[in-house]
Amino acid sequence: MFSLSSWLHLRIPFSYFLLPVYLFSVGISPNPNGDRLLWVFLIVHLFLYPASNGFNSYFDKDEKSIGGLKNPPPVTKGLYYLSLSFDLAAIVLAYVKISLLFATMIFIYGLISKAYSHPVVRLKKYPIGGWITTGVFQGFFTFLMCYVGINDFSLDTVFKPHVVTPALLTSIMLLGNYPMTQVYQHEEDKKRGDITLSLKLGIRGTFYFTALLFTLAVAGFLYFFMHYYQPKYGWQFLLALTPVLLFFLYWFLKVMKDETRADYSHTMWLNFISATCLNIFFIWFFLDSSHVLDAFR
Repeated sequence: MFSLSSWLHLRIPFSYFLLPVYLFSVGISPNPNGDRLLWVFLIVHLFLYPASNGFNSYFDKDEKSIGGLKNPPPVTKGLYYLSLSFDLAAIVLAYVKISLLFATMIFIYGLISKAYSHPVVRLKKYPIGGWITTGVFQGFFTFLMCYVGINDFSLDTVFKPHVVTPALLTSIMLLGNYPMTQVYQHEEDKKRGDITLSLKLGIRGTFYFTALLFTLAVAGFLYFFMHYYQPKYGWQFLLALTPVLLFFLYWFLKVMKDETRADYSHTMWLNFISATCLNIFFIWFFLDSSHVLDAFR
């Protein structure tokens, strides 16, 4: 029943692009535990995200490239059940290995992700609603969810300025990046009647919009690191993002000459470079700010 095509639609490697949210929450965690770090990572990246990918692929029935899958095979009913199985596994593991609160947040994330493509709600067809929902739940909500799981905290411990601020910053970053992930899908989205934010903005408008939100996000990250930690982390953050900025400018100049360059390949490269730079920085930030590296010096 679970064919190879169904497993491909889970797009498990695509979780790498969302890994910075988890690593950033690790970086500011005061009470990390080895077992919780591992289980939160596995539950979110190997079960929750793939379940969401598979469920949305089943209802989207894309014929052209989607995130992490250049040539998506036709979907089958098996994909629907496989995605629900991964969803259930995420909830059960979250409850058994972490806590009821973490499992509840995993459940809520799963519901919202299903509303994105399910025909009854289909948030994807609403340019503003789909954009905000995705940015908030993949950013702010997921950051707090990981923070709760990693530290085994209750909600009243989470809603503090030093935790809410980075959670908001992850959402701003994702709100800027999200339209870029739609920029090559205009034709297929329009055919299905999904009026995405990128479709409303147009190709060039999407680049301008992303540049604006990216600038706001970077300013916010600089404030956060300088206010709550040390100025050096702010400058290191800027340095880490330099390859992202250079590729973005290179791609933008190509698109200005030829809009067909706003394609799948360039989008995936931007995602990969951005995720890699952020992942490396947040790992470094955790190791250095927690003084773990002192043991090796």
